[in-house]
Amino acid sequence: MNDVDNTLTTQLFSQKNGITSALLGLTILWHPETERIGEQFIGPAEEGEIEVCRYTPLFFRPGQDGIALGHRAIARAPLMVRRLGDDSVELAAPDSRMALEVNGAVLSGTRRFTREEIGGGVVLGLGGHVLLCLHWMTSFPRPNLFPGLLGVSSGAIATRELIRQVAGTDLAVLLLGETGTGKDVAARAIHQASKRSAHPLVAVNMATLSESLAAADLFGAVKGAYTGAQAPRQGLFAEADGGTLFLDELGDTPASVQPMLLRVLETGCYRPLGASADARTTARLIAATDQDLDARGFNQPLLRRMEAFVIRVPTLRERREDIGVLLLHMLKGCELNSAELAAFPPALVSEMCNYDWPGNIRQLANVARRMVMALQAGERPVLSQYVHAPATARPASAMFAMSAEQPRSASQKAPLDGAPRRKLAEVSNDDLLGALEEHGWQISGAAQQLGLSRPSLYKLIEAHPAIRPAALIPREELDAALSAHGRDLARCASRLKTPSEALRRHLRVLGLDAA
Repeated sequence: MNDVDNTLTTQLFSQKNGITSALLGLTILWHPETERIGEQFIGPAEEGEIEVCRYTPLFFRPGQDGIALGHRAIARAPLMVRRLGDDSVELAAPDSRMALEVNGAVLSGTRRFTREEIGGGVVLGLGGHVLLCLHWMTSFPRPNLFPGLLGVSSGAIATRELIRQVAGTDLAVLLLGETGTGKDVAARAIHQASKRSAHPLVAVNMATLSESLAAADLFGAVKGAYTGAQAPRQGLFAEADGGTLFLDELGDTPASVQPMLLRVLETGCYRPLGASADARTTARLIAATDQDLDARGFNQPLLRRMEAFVIRVPTLRERREDIGVLLLHMLKGCELNSAELAAFPPALVSEMCNYDWPGNIRQLANVARRMVMALQAGERPVLSQYVHAPATARPASAMFAMSAEQPRSASQKAPLDGAPRRKLAEVSNDDLLGALEEHGWQISGAAQQLGLSRPSLYKLIEAHPAIRPAALIPREELDAALSAHGRDLARCASRLKTPSEALRRHLRVLGLDAA
C-alpha cells in the first residue's frame, strides 16, 4: 500500500561525518504568473550542481508535471548553484546582463553560504520579476489536507503531519510558538479534523480572565455563588462538552484555577462554583503559549499533563520559502483580481521576503493589507514604512526597486539601506566586534551599522580570529553558556563569539532551546 495522503511524511535526512544532511531545494517565492508561486524543485542530497536559467530546472507541485521558470527577463545563461562537500553552497553569477540579487544585494562573481545560512533561506532575485528561495528540504512535498494551514516548507508539512496524527485522539495538545505564528489556526485544524468537529470549539484567552471570576468563567457557578450571581451560570467547560476547549495564552492562567484545570485533565470532573456536586466534561483540551512555562513558575503537574502531545509551530523566518504562498493568499483576501496580483510590485515582495518578521504571519498579514490600501490610493509604499524592527531586516532590495525598462547590470553595486558603503579594509576587528555586540550578534543590524552588505560582513566574520562558526563550538561550551545566561540567545552568542542566527539554528539541530 502506498497512500501518500495518509502515511507519514518521508524524512529526507542522511548522515555524513556525523552531520545531519537534507536535500537542497528551490521554491518560487514570486512569479508574474502567480499560480506558479509555491512550486518547487528538489535538488541534490550530496555534492552536485543546479543550473538556474530560463529553461532549467523544472518546478512542480505534487501531482503536476514540472515546468521551467520561462520568463523572458531570466537569462539563458545559468546561475550555478553548487552544493559542496561540507554542505556549504556556492552561487556563481551567470555571464549575462540579467540583474541578479541575493538576499537583497546585487551579486557578481561568486558567493558561498554556510549550511546554517541556507537553513535560514537565501532569496534569489532573477531579472527583476522572479524570486526564488534556496533552502533545505527535510520532507518531500505533498498535498495539503488542511487548507487553512498554508505553506510548502518542510516546517509547514511537519506541522500538518503532527496535526493529522493527533486529531484522531483525545489527547491534550500544547501548541508552542512565537506570537503570530498561527497557533489558533492549528487549534482549529485539530478540531476540524477530529471526531468532535460537529460539536463546538470554544476558545478563551486566559489572559482576559480575572483572578476572582476565573473559576466561574471556566467551570460555571450556581445562583448566589458570588456577589452578582443572580442566576446559574454555565462555564466554558460545559459549553465545550463533546467538543474542544482551546485555552489560548496558557501561561497567563490565574494561579488559583491551575490546580482545578489539573483535576479536570486527570479525572474529567470539576465542581461549579458554589455547587454541592461534581459535573463531568468530555471536552478535549488544546492550549497554546508563546512563553517558557518552566521559567514562569507555572503549575508543573498541569504543564506535564498538557504536554501529552506537543506541537511547536515554526516562526516565519524558519520557513522563508512560505512567504510568497502566504502573501499571495493575503492579497487575494484583499480582493485583488488576477491582473492586480500580477502587477503587485516585485520591489515590495523582495523586501518582504528578505525581512525576518518578528511578528510572524500576523505581522505579514497586517503589512500586506496596509500596502494594498496604499497602492490603491496611488502611493508607492516601501517596507520600512510599515515595520518597526529594521535591525532584523536584510538589506533593502536594490534590483527590484528598478523599473523593468531600466535593467541594471549585475556588475553594478547596490547601496545598503542608503548608508554610505565602506571598504572592508576600513573595518577593524574591534569595529566588527563592537557592532555585533551592540546588535545582539545579529548579522543584519551589524551590517547596517558598519555600512556593509551581509556578504561583506560574513567575509570579515570568517577572517576574524575570535569569531567561531556555531557548528564548531564544543557541546560543553554550549551547555555552559546556556546555563550561565539563562538561555538568553544574545548573551550566549556574545560569550561564545558566534552570530546569534547561526547559534539558534545549531541549538535547534542539537535539540536545545534558547530564548
